[in-house]
Amino acid sequence: MASIIVQVVVILLDLIAFGLGVAAERRRSTAVVVPDSEQNYAHCVYDSDISTGYGIGALFLLAVSQIVLMTASRCFCCGRGLKPGGSRACALILFLFVWLTFLIAEACLLAGSVRNAYHTRHWGIWNGNPISCETLRKGVFAAGAAFTFFTAILGEFYYISYSKSRDAAGGAPYGGSNIGMGPYN
Repeated sequence: MASIIVQVVVILLDLIAFGLGVAAERRRSTAVVVPDSEQNYAHCVYDSDISTGYGIGALFLLAVSQIVLMTASRCFCCGRGLKPGGSRACALILFLFVWLTFLIAEACLLAGSVRNAYHTRHWGIWNGNPISCETLRKGVFAAGAAFTFFTAILGEFYYISYSKSRDAAGGAPYGGSNIGMGPYN
């Protein structure tokens, strides 16, 4: 039977990471062009950088959640053997998709955090040449949050399928440590 504690811990960490990803998207840094005192040059002034912290927090919570899930399931390939059948096949497919969505979510959250934290003071000629204050593109943190949500759902289904197959294996020949050498064990 799947451990309720593992499921609750994983879903809580994933939901908090999802919430931080959404908060990071909503609080992305913005910039305004501010002219100097003589009105000859202009520079970009960025507002709060709180979304970088939210993105990094979501990144770490999602990673901890993945570590808990993979430790509990022994990363699918280590530990006791699983009973062949539908549950094992489903667990294998879900295992692959969990890792795919996890890597995409981590990449989006990391890229969003790094890009959002990168603020430079752009100087430009104010007279006739507008300057561009670069900010993070809208939707990067949202994509990370969405893939965090997909990772949470797929991770729960993976752990349930894995546990069902593991529990069905029982003793030898799938789950036991006995090595049968013949019919007279």
